Amino acid sequence: MELGDRLKEARISKKYSQENVANHLYVTRQAISKWENNKSFLGIDNLKKLSG
Repeated sequence: MELGDRLKEARISKKYSQENVANHLYVTRQAISKWENNKSFLGIDNLKKLSG
């Protein structure tokens, strides 16, 4: 399972929209979509925010 798959699974299990996560991390919804589809990768700072 790739990181994007894990991110999407975690987001859905918590019933968050991509917009909710994007607002929390101060990024665009499109950035969340790219991360979940393994089109780009999130930075270490955002990874820390998501893990905390």
